[in-house]
Formats: sequence, C-alpha cells, structure tokens
Amino acid sequence: MSAVSRTIIENAYVATVDIAGAEYDGGHVVIDGAEIVAVGAGPAPRWALDGLAAPGPADAPAGSAIGVAGTSMLAVTRVDGTGHLLTPGLINTHHHLYQWLTRGIAQDAILFDWLTALYPTWSKITADTVRAGALGGMAVGALSGCTTMGDHHYVFPRGSGDILGGIVDAASTLGVRLHGTRGSMDLGASQGGLPPDFAVETTADALQASADAVARFHDPSREAMVKIAIAPCSPFSVTTDLLREAAVLARSLDVRLHTHGSETVEEDAYCLERFGRTPTQYLDDLGWLGSDVWMAHCVHLDDAAITRFAQTGTGVAHCPSSNARLAAGIAPVPQLLAAGVPVGLGVDGSASNESGELGTEIRMSVLVNRLRGGASAMSGRDGLYVATMGGARVLGRDRELGSIEVGKLADLALWKVDGVQHAGIVDPVAALTLGAQPPLSLLLVNGRAVVRDGVLTGSDAGAVAREVSAAVRTLLDA
Repeated sequence: MSAVSRTIIENAYVATVDIAGAEYDGGHVVIDGAEIVAVGAGPAPRWALDGLAAPGPADAPAGSAIGVAGTSMLAVTRVDGTGHLLTPGLINTHHHLYQWLTRGIAQDAILFDWLTALYPTWSKITADTVRAGALGGMAVGALSGCTTMGDHHYVFPRGSGDILGGIVDAASTLGVRLHGTRGSMDLGASQGGLPPDFAVETTADALQASADAVARFHDPSREAMVKIAIAPCSPFSVTTDLLREAAVLARSLDVRLHTHGSETVEEDAYCLERFGRTPTQYLDDLGWLGSDVWMAHCVHLDDAAITRFAQTGTGVAHCPSSNARLAAGIAPVPQLLAAGVPVGLGVDGSASNESGELGTEIRMSVLVNRLRGGASAMSGRDGLYVATMGGARVLGRDRELGSIEVGKLADLALWKVDGVQHAGIVDPVAALTLGAQPPLSLLLVNGRAVVRDGVLTGSDAGAVAREVSAAVRTLLDA
C-alpha cells in the first residue's frame, strides 16, 4: 500500500504570481505529493481536510475518497501560516557555484581585471573542492528562498576529476533543483582571447564533453531535479566555431543554450573591434538568439537589441549585485519587461557577489532599476515576478514552476513576516521585496521540505561551513 502525502498551508498571505497577480490574505494552498491541488482565499476546503481527493473538472463530483481499492493511504500535514507570506520558490537563473571558494578577492576591479586576477586560482580547482563550494553556495541559496539553482560552470582544468558530478551530488544532498550547464572556453590569450591558455580546451573536446554531460545528467521530465544546458562562456573566451557548433549541438539534443552577453563596455568594444558587430549582432549571426537561449547580464543592450530579444524570445538573467560589484552598469530591466523579454534573477558568481542570497537580489533589482528609470520604473511585485515566474520562463519551465497554481509543482517559500524586522508592515509582499530578507520558515521542492524553521533538512549548516573552509584552504595552498 503506497502512501500519499498531503500538505495544507493555511492562514498565510499568498502571493501566487499567476497571470492575474492574485493574492489572498489568510489564504490556503493544498499539496498532494509534488503537485499543488488547491489554492485560494480563506481556510482549506472541506474535502482537503476530510482526506478526500481533489475535485476534478467542474462537472465532476466534489472530491472522492483517497485509497480506492486499498491502493493508498493519506498522510496529512497542516501548516499554520499565520504571520507569514507564501510565495513561489525563487529561481536563480545564473550562478558560478565554484566561485564560492574565491570570495573576497580582487574587490575593487572591473570584470576583465577581476577575471585576470582569478584565472590562476581557478586553474587549481578539483571535483572535491568544487563540490564543497557548490554545497556552500546552494545552501545559502536555499536559506534565501531559492528552490531552483542555475549554475554556469566553464572551468575544467586537466585532471580535475568529475566536476559536474560533484555539483549534481551537492544539489541532491540539499534537495534543490539544479539547472546546470556544461560550459567551455577555447579561446586563449595566444589567440586573442582573455583567459590564459592553460584555462581553455580544444573546440572538439568542449563539444564532446558537452554532449557527454547531457547524456549523463539531463532529465527532460516535468518533475526533473537536474537539467543540463550547453554554455560556452562568452564572446571573449570562446571561438566563433565553438559558439556556432554548440548551438547546433544543443538543438540536436533538445537542451537549452546559455552564455554571458553585453555585460560590460569592454565586451562591447572587444566585439566591435574583433567582429565589427555588437555582442547581440554577433551572437545572432551564429544562431544564438531564440526561445531556447538565455544570456547573463545584458547590461549594455541598445533598443535594437531589446527588440531582437523580444522577437526571438531570448531570455535574460539579471544580476544586479554582481553588476554593481564590478561596476558593469544597470541592465534595462523595465524596458526588457515592457518589450515582453523573459527576465529572471541571478546571483552570479560569489566571487563577484559575496552574499550569494537570491532573496536579497529582489530588493537590489528594484532599487537599482529605480536609480536608472525613476521611482515607478520597477515595483516590488515586478521584482518578485522576475525572481519567480520570470525565472521559470527564462529556464523554459513556466508550465510547472514559477507561480502558485493548481497543477504546478509545489516549489514554495513560506516567509515569516511578523517578527521584529517586519511586524506591522502594511504590505507583506513589501517585507520581502523592499525590507530585510524575512526568516524562512519552510521551503518546499516537489512538496518536500528543504528548509524548515530556518534550518537545512538535507545537510548540517555547520558541517557545510567546515567543508567549505577546508576546500578554500586546499585551493589556496595549491
């Protein structure tokens, strides 16, 4: 006899982030297994409390007994959400988890100088050290409300072992979703690229390793915990051949494409000098715009580029703290959203955003875009949308993630907003989007608790901290 788990969350302020922007003060959500089966105002419906199945179509009977023919039992957990805000789980569309090991270095550098300072250290990473860094980075992400982690890994030193396997294992340990990538660089300094020659692969090796990673780790299913994209690093670290062939490969394997684009004025100048094209024009020429593509940063997009992104459905990972840390600029997020471009939120590498918290990026995104566009340029709810439904669109998972709706997967964050930091705030959503990051009472992925009362369920935070510290010492000693 199989068990069916039901979780009922009641009395919370529910911000669904659905297409209508529905919100319920004192609302409920009912979860059966991994799926949301009810959401609405007031207490949970009687059928949910009585252990009946969720109603079917409108003309069907209102609930039936669970366990027909003795096939299952129902285990019900009730969660009192009084004093809490319930949102979809946050979605991180761009990270470099291995950089958790190199925080605090090159603190006052722009992107190109920062990369040059860090490449020698990154050349010493191994599968073991990267796993520890990924565990630390994803633990902090989860504790800040993140249920889906997008990671861009592109440094694979010779003899470094199974780096992607270590990242996948870390995600599994914590119980979070991973949108990993097999990144690559094949344009070393001797060929006019930015990375030193010891940091790059051959084009053929990069393509083969990308195909192998997809075959080994990618899960195309609806409830997938691991998906893999193909992700050459950037126009200044990758050859034209690799970019072109990577796009062909990804589409032949039906996986997504990811890269950095238009992050800095130096990148724009590099592309204009080397290719006679802006980054967007250059990538477009190589088949790198489309609804299966998302690009990180996109700070320096002109009107023509924004139009082209909108026409093709190309997504953007907005990384406000990293852009500020490296003085790259402020991405035109309100203009992108107005044009219909999918925009998600990203932490970016922890060596350029030492916080690593996705929850705080919502506030940062709202505030920096107001600096650029005025007080009404971006609302807190716009920020929440970008961090949830926007991220789901960017990663191609908006049918199952990103909002609290019947039929979607139960990736949810329950934030405590009645403590000393937020008590009395007139808008619970503003507690998250404009205030200090609220404590996290519950984080669910596929209906399973990943964080409970601010504590990780899959790993001990103290043990993770010790593992990270040991990995940093090993890396720096090397």
